[in-house]
Amino acid sequence: MQNRRTFIRSLGAGTLGAFVLNSPMQAFAKSELIQLTILHTNDFHSHIDPFPKDAPRNAGEGGMAKRAAMIDQIRKEQKNVLVFDAGDIFQGTPYFNYYKGELELKLMTEMGYDAAAIGNHDLDNGLEGLDAQLKNAGFPFINSNYDFTETILEGKILPYKIFKKQGITIGVYGLGIELDGLVSKANYGKTKYLDPLEQALRMEKFLREEKKTDLIVCLSHLGYAYKEDKISDVKIAAETFHTDLVIGGHTHTFLKKPELITNKSGQQVLVNQVGFGGLILGRIDYFFEKEGKKHTRNNDNLSIK
Repeated sequence: MQNRRTFIRSLGAGTLGAFVLNSPMQAFAKSELIQLTILHTNDFHSHIDPFPKDAPRNAGEGGMAKRAAMIDQIRKEQKNVLVFDAGDIFQGTPYFNYYKGELELKLMTEMGYDAAAIGNHDLDNGLEGLDAQLKNAGFPFINSNYDFTETILEGKILPYKIFKKQGITIGVYGLGIELDGLVSKANYGKTKYLDPLEQALRMEKFLREEKKTDLIVCLSHLGYAYKEDKISDVKIAAETFHTDLVIGGHTHTFLKKPELITNKSGQQVLVNQVGFGGLILGRIDYFFEKEGKKHTRNNDNLSIK
């Protein structure tokens, strides 16, 4: 089944200093297109402040204030913006040790995040620790392959969410890495891990065929790719039929630009991951038109300095 609107895709990411996006808008009348801008982060690991000035790497880079300023500027320029995180919001600086995730989630709420995946480190204080902080998140956590039945998180984590922007419907589902071996059993309790690919196939079919979404996004904390035969962002992209975009996390992979992976329908899926520590804000722009061919145009991911 084809989307109700075909779309032209242009993707990139920006710096806090300056952002340059070469878009195909000039080839079409503005009235014919609807632009959707997706901004995203992953594995920011409680880096509220920029990296220290004396750090051996990334000195003075990153920081939530700079990220907030950039998001705010993009929102002033673009009408339809969604902001996502692919997990591991918690753990990595004394801010987490002291505030236990409260500060991170409150600041992300102030920035207007729309949804986040669950990373393994988001359970470092157990299910109870995440549950205690959900009240500070003005956005949902989305996960489709953790069964939280009989846990304190039952009914509190969404399997999917649908967003609407100027008539465009965007379906988002989430995938998390296997917790056994990464997270203490005491921290995830009776949580059941469901096969990510099976859940991805189920969710994308539901979102496309029943909910008639124009765009399907997977928020993944599986990892970009592995040498061994292990489920990853790249495999999800290659083995699904309807997913358009995989926003990844876990492996702290710095991609110079989003990867294009051919899926089971012969269509290209975008896969992106922007390292760790809040050093990069990923940006992907979709241009929807009512009729016409589907084109793709790539831009490099750029660092937050």
